[in-house]
Amino acid sequence: MGEFNENMEQYFLDLMSGKRTGFTDKIVIGVLFVASRFYRMAIQFRIWLYDKRIFRNRAIGCLVVSIGNLSCGGTGKTPVVEVFARTLSKKGRKVAVLSRGYRSKERSFKEKWIAKFSSQKNEVPPKVVSDGKNLLLDSEYAGDEPYMLASNLKDVLVLVDRDRVKAGLYAIEEYGADTLILDDGFQYLSLKPHINIMLVDSTDPFGNHHVLPRGILREPIKNIRRADYIFLTKSNGGNHLRHLKAFLRHHNRRAEIIECCHKPCYLEKVYEKDQREELNFLQGKRVAALSAIACPESFEVFLSGLGGDVVYRKHFADHHRYTQQEIIDYINNAKNSEAEIIVTTEKDAVRMPRLDRRDIPVYFLRVEIDILSGQENFDQSIARICFL
Repeated sequence: MGEFNENMEQYFLDLMSGKRTGFTDKIVIGVLFVASRFYRMAIQFRIWLYDKRIFRNRAIGCLVVSIGNLSCGGTGKTPVVEVFARTLSKKGRKVAVLSRGYRSKERSFKEKWIAKFSSQKNEVPPKVVSDGKNLLLDSEYAGDEPYMLASNLKDVLVLVDRDRVKAGLYAIEEYGADTLILDDGFQYLSLKPHINIMLVDSTDPFGNHHVLPRGILREPIKNIRRADYIFLTKSNGGNHLRHLKAFLRHHNRRAEIIECCHKPCYLEKVYEKDQREELNFLQGKRVAALSAIACPESFEVFLSGLGGDVVYRKHFADHHRYTQQEIIDYINNAKNSEAEIIVTTEKDAVRMPRLDRRDIPVYFLRVEIDILSGQENFDQSIARICFL
């Protein structure tokens, strides 16, 4: 069933990007276009209900920073959430990251009832991925992004629950959190943010400009107006950014626009903790690239740009959870292609099962965020945004 869902997801992505143009595909595209019109109306009606205070968002008495996007995946949100959480924690804030835990494994009925009756409020508490000291859940139960954040962030709480008002109150009452970061929070209107940060992939800002299911947008482009800050990710300082900024300014004249890029930092072995190599380790190496992310091309461009010769590549659907057999098959194919090393992304590494094979080294590429525009660095920018 999982493979079928992933194949269907890839099919619809190909339709959105114009890669499928057959007769049947055009009929499906027409149906998706009509569906997207209804979806757009539903989304705008929901936003109108909040604007008119018919639905009320909740303020819960602490700093709330929402970080999200208009499109589905691919903007590089996780590194931005990580650097915000780390910087605010260093500044003395008690930070909790709240995530919905996309594609995380649900608790069983029995586990939910045990959790509910062990809670003082007689309700199912959020999943605590990290209490700021210990990693408490694996990536399957936490979700790959919350798990990755919890693994990389010290002294930061990471909680998973679809009801992020409940998760926020839990973080405040049980752990004394005074700062909440909503991971993927731009569409989460139930909790009122003090700062609304929207990320835009500067290489492919809005796809075909259609909302789901005809395009990749979760809501219409005009809702950029809700953003207080706009981060242009994967920026390379090219001339096309001038046109993109003008487009964004047309929809939002007040938000500050900040250019940033994803910067490769080092390679680390997936199966041996803290065994790292400098980036020049890739120079001249025959590399097999493995990824299950929204934009695998950008990852492979990094590998080539660092001097690696990508001789074999394999893409799975975004958030794909690898089986042991898939990894074994991939290693065999990589060896048949005479690859010297396998490189994957950090997000993929947390979804890979343990293997005893060591006949070809497997690394992930650690990537962090870096500011391009302005004189300040990212820490200074975050301090300015959050401590005005």
